[in-house]
Amino acid sequence: MSGYEGLRSGELAAAAGVNAQTLRYYERRGLLAEPERTLGGHRLYPAEAVTVLRVIKAAQRLGFTLEEVAGLLETAGHRHRGDGLAERARLKLIEVEERIADLTVVAGALRQTIEAGCADLVGCAQADCCPIPFTPPAGPHRRTDPSEDRS
Repeated sequence: MSGYEGLRSGELAAAAGVNAQTLRYYERRGLLAEPERTLGGHRLYPAEAVTVLRVIKAAQRLGFTLEEVAGLLETAGHRHRGDGLAERARLKLIEVEERIADLTVVAGALRQTIEAGCADLVGCAQADCCPIPFTPPAGPHRRTDPSEDRS
C-alpha cells in the first residue's frame, strides 16, 4: 500500500449497501464528512463512515427524513445541544402512529369498496352507499388546501 489508509468510494458503498452516488449526495447534504483524497484524487473514507451510512439508512427506515437524520447526527456530535434521540424518536412514533391510524381507515374503505362491488369511481361517488371517503382525514399533519394534492 502507498501509505494511504481508508476505504475508496466503491469499497465503502459496498460495505454499507449503498451506491457511490449516494455517498456524494450525503456529502453534499452534510451527512457524511468529505473524505481525504489521495494524490491521484481518489476519495478515502475512514472505516467509521460505514457505521455512519448504516445509521443514516436505519434512521430512514424508521421514517426519519434526511433533514431529521442530519439533526440526529448533529445531536450525536454535540450531546449537550438540542433534543436527544429518545425525544425525537418519541415524536416520530406519534407521527407513525397517526399514519397507521390513517392507513387503517384507508384499508377499511378499500375493503368496503371491494365488498360493495364498486366498478366505477364516478358511479360509486354518486351512490348513497359509497364507502370511499371523498373528504380528507382530519389531523394536525394533514394538508388542507386541495391544490397541494399530488395526484
